[in-house]
Amino acid sequence: MRGRLTLLVAAVGVLVMIAFLVPLAVLVRTVAADRATTRAAADVQRLVPLVGTADPATIRSTVDQLGADTGRDVSVFLADGTVLGTPAPRTPTVELAARGESLTVESAAGREVVVAVQGRPEGTGVIRTLVPRGELTAGVTRAWLVLALLGALLVLVGLVVADRLAGTLVRPISALSAVSHRLANAELDARVEPAGPPELREVAGALNHLAGRIQVLLREEREQVADLSHRLRTPLTALRLEAETLRDPDDAARLTAAVDGLERAVTVVIRQARWRSTASAGGSCDAAVVVGERVTFWSVLAEDTGRALTVDLAPGPVPVRIGGDELAAAVDALLGNVFAHTPDGTPFEVRLAARADEVTLTVTDAGPGLPPGSLRRGASGAGSTGLGLDIAERAARAGGGRLELSAGPDGGARLALTLGVVAPR
Repeated sequence: MRGRLTLLVAAVGVLVMIAFLVPLAVLVRTVAADRATTRAAADVQRLVPLVGTADPATIRSTVDQLGADTGRDVSVFLADGTVLGTPAPRTPTVELAARGESLTVESAAGREVVVAVQGRPEGTGVIRTLVPRGELTAGVTRAWLVLALLGALLVLVGLVVADRLAGTLVRPISALSAVSHRLANAELDARVEPAGPPELREVAGALNHLAGRIQVLLREEREQVADLSHRLRTPLTALRLEAETLRDPDDAARLTAAVDGLERAVTVVIRQARWRSTASAGGSCDAAVVVGERVTFWSVLAEDTGRALTVDLAPGPVPVRIGGDELAAAVDALLGNVFAHTPDGTPFEVRLAARADEVTLTVTDAGPGLPPGSLRRGASGAGSTGLGLDIAERAARAGGGRLELSAGPDGGARLALTLGVVAPR
């Protein structure tokens, strides 16, 4: 925008200078030619009384002296055909002046000035002088050069002023753009300082108001999520007390452990909903440790439902670019998907492979496979909320990776969660 505004001012300035300087240059040339002609006519008029009364010898000496002083050709044509001063042919202009008419005529050599002189005994005499082209344009080139330099200087000043004015517009717009990008990157505390014309200051105020409103809405949403999550503590407490009344110690311990895990998950949800900053959570963890803990947790349920579990985990440490809570939630989503969408007794496999720049967690089952559109948020073909794979997919993006769904070798589902590794320092 700044360049275009400057270019626009430059174009307008050049057009204005052309419209102003071209007529002025023509006027300068015309004035110079008229001034030279006026001087020549005045010199000729000084000879009129002499030519009308003096003898030819006096006229000749005076004309020669005038020609030497002015540097112009001066000739006097008497009625008897005598030519005094600079030898010159009798041009049609001279013949016309011999009839008693004084005039000025343009010619190829310059401007011809002829004056008719009455009163001589032999008839009308004619005084002729030729103003050469050089005298007609004397000083014109220098004047044109001065005008050109003045025009260039005015255009340059206009460009400087236009650039300064354009800067007062572009800088506020650039600030608005920068704050918009920061807001898009979840930096909701970003604000723009109103500056520039009133319209831009109004836009800046509207953007600041929008950012504040977004903060309020997100804070209210987190509060609601945290309150809803907190309400789960009451039924969890009742479930814990119920588990403690079981007579079988193994069943009581297993159910209590499940309740503890669920309570920890609820606590994580509350913490993230209330105190998570507006910026990206970031963080890192050891994928081998987190995946191992979650596989151990789910292996108990796999044993109860008669599912054969094959585990192949890369030896740690395997640092990845995602927090432990987020990775645990993604692993739970992938493994929970197996239990939710395959019948009891369906075998499944969990593999964690580490490479130089990425880590891949693969969950493969021998079930019926995934329905179309399973990765679309809220979509489910089995009556669930449809958010599990969406959680895993968002975790993959946060960790600099991806989530891929495909068919397994036995016709079941194959879910591959790829994460970026933490570069060693």
